[in-house]
Amino acid sequence: MRSAVIVFPASNCDRDAATALTQMTGAKPHMVWHQDSELPDVDLVVLPGGFSYGDYLRSGAMAAQSRIMREIKAHAEKGGAVLGICNGFQVLTESHLLPGALMRNADLKFVCRPVPLEVEETQSAFTRKYDKGQRVVFPVAHGEGNYFADDATLDRLEGEGRVMFRYAKGENPNGSARDIAGILNEKRNVLGLMPHPERVVDPLLGGTDGQAMFKSLIEALS
Repeated sequence: MRSAVIVFPASNCDRDAATALTQMTGAKPHMVWHQDSELPDVDLVVLPGGFSYGDYLRSGAMAAQSRIMREIKAHAEKGGAVLGICNGFQVLTESHLLPGALMRNADLKFVCRPVPLEVEETQSAFTRKYDKGQRVVFPVAHGEGNYFADDATLDRLEGEGRVMFRYAKGENPNGSARDIAGILNEKRNVLGLMPHPERVVDPLLGGTDGQAMFKSLIEALS
C-alpha cells in the first residue's frame, strides 16, 4: 500500500502517522508539503492531527485552502482513500469532503485522554478488520471536536451506515451530536475521525487498538 502524509504548518501528528504507516506497512510514506502542487501516485492520503495555521479563524479553515487540497479532492473523486485524523477531520469538513462541522468542545476545555469507542460499521476499507460493536480505546487530544450537523444530515449518515465510530455511552468527551466520533463520505472512501488510531499501534505506547484500521487499509488497498 502506497501512502502519503500531508504536512501543514503546525502539524504535530504528521510524524506519528508516518511512524504508524511505516511500522504497519513496512514502507515509509511520502511526506507532502501542503503547498506542493502534485500528489504522488498513492493509494492512501492521511491528513494528520495538529493545529494547522495555529487554528486561526477556525480549525482547518485555512488548511482547507492549501494548494495540495485540489489534488486530494481529485484523488478522492477517483476513489482514492483519504483518512483525516483530528485536525485532518476538521480540514475534511472545511473543504466539504465530509458534511458537518467541528465546533468547540461543549465544556470549552481542551481534552487529552484515552476514550472508549464503539465500532459502528465494518463495511469500509477502514474498518473491515474490526467487529461490529467492538469496543476499542483511542486517545483524543482536541479543543474543537464537537461534531455538529443538522438533523437531516445526521439521519442520512445514520441511515446510510456512514457513522463509523461512536463514543461509548457516557464517554463523549466533547458533546458531539449522537456521540459521533468518525464518519464516511457517500463514496465510503474518505474517513474523518477525532480520536487518534495512529497512537495505538504499538504496545509500547499503551495499546494496539488502532492496528486493525491500518490492517484494514492494507488489505483493501494493496
